[in-house]
Amino acid sequence: MRASDGDRDRVAAVLREHCAQGRLTMEEFNERLELVYAGRTYGDLQKLTADLPDIDLNTLPAAQAPEQRRVAKMHPGLKAAWTSWASAFGVCSVIYAMTDFGGYFWPMWVGGPWGVILLVSTLSGSAPQEGKRKGKKGKQG
Repeated sequence: MRASDGDRDRVAAVLREHCAQGRLTMEEFNERLELVYAGRTYGDLQKLTADLPDIDLNTLPAAQAPEQRRVAKMHPGLKAAWTSWASAFGVCSVIYAMTDFGGYFWPMWVGGPWGVILLVSTLSGSAPQEGKRKGKKGKQG
């Protein structure tokens, strides 16, 4: 029976997963991937995965957008830094409001530079993320 493009894509996804799990080398993966897209029948595709265990693609986690991944895995220290900044700036603003409301807004010199530094470090992702830190520990130990 003839295979469709969707069938070939599913087999390619299975091969990618096996490669990610270390069952296939990159060379084997590339060879099999070429054969997947050259395959015309179900039999051709089945031969490429016959020596590999079955993988249920429905149980694999869905890929997240890069922005969602960054927000979801923000370093706890960076969250604490933003909380400290908001607290300090809030306290200074309350003191300003209670003492010389309407005069020179001096809390901007407390929150401004600190906030800019935090913003740059948040946007650049310079703080270590949880996954990166765990990966480094695993390589050292």
